[in-house]
Amino acid sequence: MSVLGRLNLEAFQHDIIVMGAVATMLLAIVAIIAGLTYFKKWRWLWDNYITTVDHKKIGIAYIVVSFVMLVRGFADALMLKGQQAVASGSGGFLSADHFQQIFSAHGTLMIFFVAMGLMFGIINVVLPLQLGARDVAFPVLNAISFWLFAGGMILMNTSLIIGEFSNAGWLAYPPLSGIEYNPGVGVDYWIWSLQIAGLGSLLSGVNFLTTILKKRAPGMSLMKMPIFAWTVMGSMILVIFSFPILTATLLLLTLDRTLGMNFFTSTGGGNPMMYINLIWAWGHPEVYILMLPGFGIFSEIVATFSRKRLFGYSTMVWAIVAITFFSYVVWLHHFFTMGAGANVNAFFGIMTMIIAIPTGVKVFNWLFTIYRGRVSFPTPMIWFLGFIVTFTIGGVTGVLMSVPAIDFQVHNSLFLVAHFHNMVIGGVVFSYLAGLTYWFPKIFGFRLNEKLGTYSAWCWIVGFAFTFIPIYALGIMGATRRLNTYDASLGWQGLFIVSAIGVTIIGVGVVLTVLQLIVSVVKRKQYHDTTGDPWDGRTLEWATSSPAKVYNFAVIPKVYSRDAYWEQKSAMATKLDEPKYSAITLPKNTSFPFIVAMLATLMAFAIVWYIWWLAALSLMLIVAIVVKRSFVEETEYVIPAKEVMRLEQQA
Repeated sequence: MSVLGRLNLEAFQHDIIVMGAVATMLLAIVAIIAGLTYFKKWRWLWDNYITTVDHKKIGIAYIVVSFVMLVRGFADALMLKGQQAVASGSGGFLSADHFQQIFSAHGTLMIFFVAMGLMFGIINVVLPLQLGARDVAFPVLNAISFWLFAGGMILMNTSLIIGEFSNAGWLAYPPLSGIEYNPGVGVDYWIWSLQIAGLGSLLSGVNFLTTILKKRAPGMSLMKMPIFAWTVMGSMILVIFSFPILTATLLLLTLDRTLGMNFFTSTGGGNPMMYINLIWAWGHPEVYILMLPGFGIFSEIVATFSRKRLFGYSTMVWAIVAITFFSYVVWLHHFFTMGAGANVNAFFGIMTMIIAIPTGVKVFNWLFTIYRGRVSFPTPMIWFLGFIVTFTIGGVTGVLMSVPAIDFQVHNSLFLVAHFHNMVIGGVVFSYLAGLTYWFPKIFGFRLNEKLGTYSAWCWIVGFAFTFIPIYALGIMGATRRLNTYDASLGWQGLFIVSAIGVTIIGVGVVLTVLQLIVSVVKRKQYHDTTGDPWDGRTLEWATSSPAKVYNFAVIPKVYSRDAYWEQKSAMATKLDEPKYSAITLPKNTSFPFIVAMLATLMAFAIVWYIWWLAALSLMLIVAIVVKRSFVEETEYVIPAKEVMRLEQQA
């Protein structure tokens, strides 16, 4: 084997569609580099984002990366729907292998690098502010988590330029993902992108759970936390218990592919069903990892725009606890058809029905919060209206498929695909876009354009209906997922065309979202609210300046109730005590997380291509840097009390 392993010139040879995508990506990179150079922003980028340990800036970085990946993932969806719309009785414009690569990339991107990124971005920005903390429990670890997430994203997109991506689906079931049927680098790119990003997610789970348990403001007991903090705690418990399963499963698959260990190879004494059990033991909790913070976001939004306290706080908390538990005992409903037996299927079917109960409790709590409230409908509430309809439909179809006899009919069909997207788009994406709109002034200090935001939300909602209602129908008619062509006599093309039109409408919503951001940035002085925050939130983050200072709180607040900000405003109206400022100690920026994560990405790239000397060198450098770092005391800087007072008076 050569010094470059299996890397050769053939790895750079692609068809015209891929070359167009590569050219677009390279042009975007060149434009960004040129812009940073022209405006002399390299030092600003290094100081403010590449080396930062400030949770708010790390959150912004997560959100930016996730939006870029949303555009790429949406482009994949356009190609998939376009192919299906024209492939009636013909090959279409995508080859079967290319279609499967796009299918696999779309699922992987949207789950790991869009939904997870938006989730961690919003949690980073909002959670410490809601808890009355100056930062997360481990700021440097937080930066490492982000750069591992970014490293996984970089590695996955590298497959577009060098080599190919997996064609084995977004969960890569063996034997299709085994070396016998997939000897190329695609599956290896998939494995190592997820390993790197997944490690970052696990570290974030530990960090955020520790932050909730140890960094709450004085007086904030668990039952006085905002509901968003409760949902994050449930989500992070799931991360801590489920992501090691993913890491171990992918390691076993790697050993199968590289060393012939045959854990999942039936001809070698292994069992592919073990892989499917393990991947869904991670995969179903992952759905609730993403969804729980979305529930918390809508709980904050509905209470704010109904001008009421959230109805049934205690029942919401217990519903979160129940969902966290039951999400671990439903994974087998993903493979009812694979011969586990009637008793096993019955147990997991009943558990799946039961988990719908605490989820339904939340829907009624939101509706009762709205009841007799002084309700207004800015953009976040438009997102909520879309969510409550689409998510409820998705929940009903989920309970439908929890009946094994019905699941036997629709399993592996487009009905399942439509249900999944009901939950992930109608639930996860809608909630995170609502949360970004709601907290945008807290992050950046100015509002987003309301009119464009409303138009964008309605395009997403209407486009979603046009896209996935036909998909439900096609699933019942027998159309399977991963279908790149079909017989013209089946009469499916009309529904596929309607679905493609729906994706186009969503595309208009994506364009309007980008336009909304551009217009709002250009006219940010016009959208700056000098009288305070544009939303009248009830929780502690609204007590900080917009955007929040680097230290968040000049004086750590004391909390006496669940509605900490409303209570604080009431106290200020009756008694204005002079705050007592003191010096604040914060961690300094460091390049350590960026360097370690990029070396890990390089090591993974080397393993993908069997460049073993480079992999070994990268690993040795990581170990050396980590060991050196362990002998260095944490570097901090102090903001004197007088400077804190000056900054607060300016605000």
